[in-house]
Amino acid sequence: MVPLTALLLPILLSAVIVFVASSLIHMVLKYHQSDYRHLPEEDKLLAALRPAGLTPGLYHFPFCTHKDMSTPAMQEKYKQGPVGFLTIYPSAPPAMPKFLGMWFAYCLLIGFFVAYLTGHTVAPGAHYLAVFRVAGTAAFLTFALGPLVNGIWKGQPWSVALKEAFDGFIYSLLVAGTFGWLWPR
Repeated sequence: MVPLTALLLPILLSAVIVFVASSLIHMVLKYHQSDYRHLPEEDKLLAALRPAGLTPGLYHFPFCTHKDMSTPAMQEKYKQGPVGFLTIYPSAPPAMPKFLGMWFAYCLLIGFFVAYLTGHTVAPGAHYLAVFRVAGTAAFLTFALGPLVNGIWKGQPWSVALKEAFDGFIYSLLVAGTFGWLWPR
């Protein structure tokens, strides 16, 4: 067993590397530019939503309870459309420093659990590939498989979910490589 204290450097460095890689993917490679679309008649829609007094949160429309889902009136609402989810943020410019800080904390959290699992299953002095395999699998489970849930339950286009899963695959390789490189000998 390898104690977590011996894995603080790979935890921190893998988080930094994934953070930088994700920044490069989104700012340089630009293949995520098509992930979001412009609302038709955005100004009219926003003006219609303002008086509703929406507070930050996740909304589903048309809204119904499980009991009401199969009623003829609800079925008609579903047929007429639109059907979807709406996420409302506080009315302010995007809080990028906050989002980036939370993303970095998430990367650290994943690194912590990768270290925990790998430290309990791979011996000190193990070969690079043995560490790479376990650390990479653990990182893949979170970074690459996690985004697929949004395609299943939240209607996110599969092209977007698969791009995010591909990003997760890259992040997993980087985490695995970092842990393999810095594994206690």
